[in-house]
Amino acid sequence: MDGGSLLDHVDSGAAGQNDGSPASVSPEVATGNGGASGADGGTIQPSGGAGGSAVATGLPCDIYAAEGGPCVAAHSTVRALLAAYNGPLYQVRRSDGTTKDIGLLAPGGFADSAEQDTFCFTDFCTISIIYDQSGKGNDLTKAPPGGAKTTSGNEADATALPITISGHRLYGEHNPLGVGYRNNTAKGTATGDDPETIYMITSGDYFNTGCCFDYGNAETNSRDNGEGTMEAVYFGTCTIWGAGAGNGPWVMGNLENGLWPGSTEYEAANTPMTSKYVTAMVKGGKTGANQWAIKAGNAQSGSLTKMFDGQRPITSDGHPSRYNPMRKEGAIVLGISGDNSNGAPGNFFEGVMTSHYSSDAADNAVQANIVSVYGQ
Repeated sequence: MDGGSLLDHVDSGAAGQNDGSPASVSPEVATGNGGASGADGGTIQPSGGAGGSAVATGLPCDIYAAEGGPCVAAHSTVRALLAAYNGPLYQVRRSDGTTKDIGLLAPGGFADSAEQDTFCFTDFCTISIIYDQSGKGNDLTKAPPGGAKTTSGNEADATALPITISGHRLYGEHNPLGVGYRNNTAKGTATGDDPETIYMITSGDYFNTGCCFDYGNAETNSRDNGEGTMEAVYFGTCTIWGAGAGNGPWVMGNLENGLWPGSTEYEAANTPMTSKYVTAMVKGGKTGANQWAIKAGNAQSGSLTKMFDGQRPITSDGHPSRYNPMRKEGAIVLGISGDNSNGAPGNFFEGVMTSHYSSDAADNAVQANIVSVYGQ
């Protein structure tokens, strides 16, 4: 998928749906306390349950795992996405070629950004690896050459996106033109017409008009292999293939050869997301169901809005079969499209992928946890 150019700036919340998945997850008991103080100053505490109901607590991947859909990929330069995770979040590379893993202040907590500051000091550092927290080993490194960009992606400047979340100074992944990450040999990700849930947290005030700032499922050969070979979250104002209401930016699905706001090229219910931090979610329905969904929300307050929930896209020449069934290949991309198109800047703070179509209850619980962290 190719096209596009640059950036520029610029809230929403509301409802639900349930696919009949097993566990019911209550958002009230799945929130973290935003890394509230303690001896370590960095643990993200799940709050306790109430009323004796069977509910999940913990961080996003704990919540999804509780209903049978554990993360198969979990990436962040900001925080752990599983309560038990105690490994490195990412690796930085100094200009002299030496590298250092950046860990956590405590298991299940925030990044120890002081490690990065000490190591990089006055030197220039890039993010060389974003580690997968799922246990699948689906780490992200700079993208190899592809069909659209025939040279490798660049590594992100490790200090270009300093942020403060829940009182902690941290670093996001700033993704200008030319930067891109990929794993073409990912394990456990959805393939073919199998279900999945993907979300990322991005900036609502730094986005693009081109193709394609994505996070999610893509081709394993870094080429455009046709409609239905991708399923990734896109954020921006590109209108080459489709658009939502107003002027954007929108959360859309990159399904290859199309950025889709819904089942057609215009979706009035898909409204602009302009909050400081945005929760952007794309979900692929159960095998053979011909169904997918887009959700979005303010990552600092409120609930998720269902921007679309319905059948797979029908192209302008009337061919629904091009996206039904899907032909997902299971690679993982960040900041680029499936064929290595890199005409779309954006910012990335965290994202997960599952091989399961999550319930509304689980999505709402995950959003509540996100708000408890980014809303502080």
